Amino acid sequence: MRRELLYLKDIVEAAKAIQTFLDNVARDNFLENDLLGSAVLQKLMVIGEAAARLSNDFRNQHSEIDWPDIVAFRNIAVHAYFSIDWQIVWITATLDVPALKRDVLTILVGEDELLQSDEDAQ
Repeated sequence: MRRELLYLKDIVEAAKAIQTFLDNVARDNFLENDLLGSAVLQKLMVIGEAAARLSNDFRNQHSEIDWPDIVAFRNIAVHAYFSIDWQIVWITATLDVPALKRDVLTILVGEDELLQSDEDAQ
């Protein structure tokens, strides 16, 4: 489980960075700013890579999150970079990432509670 916790924390940190990057940024400004777009896309790739490294058992236990789509997005970003649809990046970054962050934080809180109760039992 420790391995999964590290990947989940990577996801949360990347999501927080995306939210910081896009704080007070309008869609049109994002679409016109290559540096900002590249930064957001890189953090989305971090999220996808971390999701890909989670065990199948863990992903199956938390099927409320669409792990295959997250990994697929990362694969498209890495392997088809020149065909990126920046509108989709914007939507992903502003709608999907905050929801993902919330869901992963919920998992982390639950896992932390399990770890605490295991330690208390010893």
